[in-house]
Order: sequence, then C-alpha cells, then structure tokens
Amino acid sequence: MLLRGLAQPWGRLCRWSNPFVQLLVLTVVTFVVLAPLACQQLLYSYFYVRSWYLSPMSQEFLKQSREDGLSALRYFERLRTPNTSERLGGDAFHPWLLITIITVQRHPEFHYVLQVASRFHRLLQECGPPCRHHQILLCNVEMNPGSHWDARLLSSFMATVNRYGGHEKVELALNQFEKEKQDYTYCLKKSLQAYNPEYVLMVEDDTVPEEEIFPVLHHLLQMRFSKAHLQDALYVKLYHPERLQRYINPEPMRILEWCGIGMFLGSLLGCIYAWASSRSGLSWPIVLFFALYSMLLVELVGRHYFLEFRRLAPSLYSIVPVTECCTPAMLFSASSARRALGYLKELRCRPGFAKDTALYALLRMKGERAFVVEPNLVRHVGMFSSLRRNDSPKLL
Repeated sequence: MLLRGLAQPWGRLCRWSNPFVQLLVLTVVTFVVLAPLACQQLLYSYFYVRSWYLSPMSQEFLKQSREDGLSALRYFERLRTPNTSERLGGDAFHPWLLITIITVQRHPEFHYVLQVASRFHRLLQECGPPCRHHQILLCNVEMNPGSHWDARLLSSFMATVNRYGGHEKVELALNQFEKEKQDYTYCLKKSLQAYNPEYVLMVEDDTVPEEEIFPVLHHLLQMRFSKAHLQDALYVKLYHPERLQRYINPEPMRILEWCGIGMFLGSLLGCIYAWASSRSGLSWPIVLFFALYSMLLVELVGRHYFLEFRRLAPSLYSIVPVTECCTPAMLFSASSARRALGYLKELRCRPGFAKDTALYALLRMKGERAFVVEPNLVRHVGMFSSLRRNDSPKLL
C-alpha cells in the first residue's frame, strides 16, 4: 500500500517531466492565453480584436491627425524668415537628393501636406551638413491651384510648381487613374528639368517621413546601392502597407527570411530548454519544435512588429525585391526616372490598373528590377483617398 501511494505522485511527476507534455503545455499557454491577451490591441496582429478596437482606434487616429495638422500649421506660422533664396527657375543648385511632394486639395482640416512638409523641413534642419545638398519641391496638381490654401502657404517657404493654371488643356474624358498618373509624371519630369538632381524622392502629400529617413537613405545610396545587383533599379519603394507585410502573402522571398528566423530561434530556444530541463544536449525534434513554434509566433504576433528591431541601425535595414501595391514614397535615380517617364507614357491607367500596378507591370515588360526597403521609412497618415470616396475611413 505504501509503495502504491508513493507511485501515484511519482507517476504524475514523470508525466509532467515528459518533453511532449511540457511542450504541449507551452504551446497552449502561448497561443491560447498569453499571446491573445498581449496582442489583442496590436493592429497588424492576427490576435487583434477588430470588433472591439478598430472603430475607436480609427477615431483616435483621425483626432490625432487633426492635432498634427494644426501643429504643422503653427510650425510654419512661427517661421520668421521664409526661405525664398532658391526658387524654381532661379539660382537653384543641382541637389544630390530632391524631395518632390505631390499635393492636391483634400480634407483641409487635416493639413496633410503641411504635416509632410513640416517634418521634412525640420529633419533637414536637424540633419545639418550631410543634408546640405538636399532640396524640397512642392508640386501642386490641384485643378484650381489657388484654392489649395496649404500649398499657397508653403509656396512662401519652398519652391513650388503648379501643374494647372488656366492655360493647360485638360482632357475632359480623362479618368481619375490616368489623371493621377499624368500628374505624377508631370511632377517627376518637372523635378528633373528644374533641378537635374542625382536622385528624386517622390512623396505623396499624406506620407510623413520617419525620424531616421536621411541617415538610412544616405547609407543605402552610398553603400548598399553601389553593389552591382542593386544598381540601375527602376525605383526603390520606401513604403509597403503594414497589413501586407506578413510571411503568408504572395511574396515568396519572405519564406527564406521566415525559415531563417525559425532556424535561429529554434536553436536558441532549444538550448534554453535543454539547460532549464537539465538535459545533456539538444535533439533534432526539440529544435524542430521550437523552430516551428517561433515561426508561428512571429507570424501571428505580426511580422511588422519584428521588423521594427531593424531600426536600431541603418545597416540593419533590408532591401528586398519590390512588391506591387502603393506608391506613397518612391525613390528614383535621374537615369531611372527618365526611363520610367518613357515607360509610363506608353501606358494608360484605368480602374484596376493604377500607377502602382503600371509601374510593377513594367518590371516584367521591360526586364527591369526594383526594390523595397524594410521597415518602412515613411508613415502613411492619410485615410481619405483622392481616387475613391470614403466618408467613414478605417485603419484597416
């Protein structure tokens, strides 16, 4: 009887010391309890509780955007001496990097273009000598440029060009997607003609740069893009929507990164487990389990959040083959910009074939290459499209 009484707790202890039981418990606790609780408010996580948080988070984002717009307005109102020394067609030098902001009037209460311009202006001032060969150009593509009050304000502080001024003939049957493409090519062409820069950064007016954009761009252009396999790219994207940055997506090149994370974390967590359980060494089933465990965890929590660790240093940013969607911030060299202008002239955009799709299609049609920088170097703050009506925007 005594031996039987001692055998029962010893049997339970042996079951808990079984690696299968331990790892099963770890899996359940992680993916059923801890991760859902910790990630339920992370917008780009699979654990995000959309029904609870999406509407209030969207409203809070709009409120913050209005406040940021007013702050940007006050920023320019406080500037005492407008920078009028360099005007379009005047004594403008040939910048190394020209930042062209394309703007059109929309929802003026958010002052989107002021948010973008004020951030670039401040970052250039803080950057100092490394950015002395950088220039900002505002390209106003509003049909009635005088009605775009924010653009009129900015014209006192930076070089400005208006596409429409009453003298141009506008094709009445032009669809919005083709007009957007033509506006874009006009601003790109004008940038080359007016400044003849080495690089042009085409930025839409609801795309705010991250604080580290210039150090990272300098590193990428001076160090990384000097390599043969990166030279002569048609364009480099600085933004890809966070919701499309997951591993389980149409972009297969991420699978190698995902497997690499699994191999690294699988070995690391396997060693920690062997040490914590006083085992003599690793076994391949344990390493395989932790590889799959870590891969699943990274995907479910959200690849976007793990990419943020790359912001620790410019050298940690990755350059990968480009993906199709979106053109909030596009970097061209002077030669690639001229090629892109020639290519886009041959294409006509339409619903379902906007300028981002057209640029991506050109890669296969013309045998070109393009890349995207990860993590994003800009934030897309606009929630109102100039192409599609949306009176109740959401973050997702």
